[in-house]
Amino acid sequence: MNVYRLTRKKHLNDFSGKGAALCGARWNSKGTEVIYASESRALAMAEVAVHLSLDTLPKDFVMLEIEIPDSVTFSPTLSPDSLDSNWNMFPHQLNTQQIGDQFVNDNQYCVLKVPSAVVKGDYNLLINANHPDFQQIKVVSFEDFPFDQRYIYH
Repeated sequence: MNVYRLTRKKHLNDFSGKGAALCGARWNSKGTEVIYASESRALAMAEVAVHLSLDTLPKDFVMLEIEIPDSVTFSPTLSPDSLDSNWNMFPHQLNTQQIGDQFVNDNQYCVLKVPSAVVKGDYNLLINANHPDFQQIKVVSFEDFPFDQRYIYH
């Protein structure tokens, strides 16, 4: 399975989960290291764009393509129906952070597939860099990813 991650060039070589641990996010609390990825390039872009002002959009994004071999352990996929009704609210809720933290702390699986709060019906992946299977996951390519100018000049 190949998944995607959009990041700034200065973070290109940081594939550790430490960035997410600095502030926390929807699926992890501050201090919990996890790598966020998406099933498609479009979803990876949407997940980043929702947090940025299009008027001041940085021009140094890079799209990573990440290969997750079939031998890597996946937790059962979380469906939106299995979550509290407010799971996708902004700001994010403590209940989703607890799910991600538990996934990392249990260290039973390397990857957890979670619903996107940005694009209904699509999924993101949480990758636990501390799981033994993580060594099998590789960044197979990366390329500059400038946002289409129509996003900026509307």
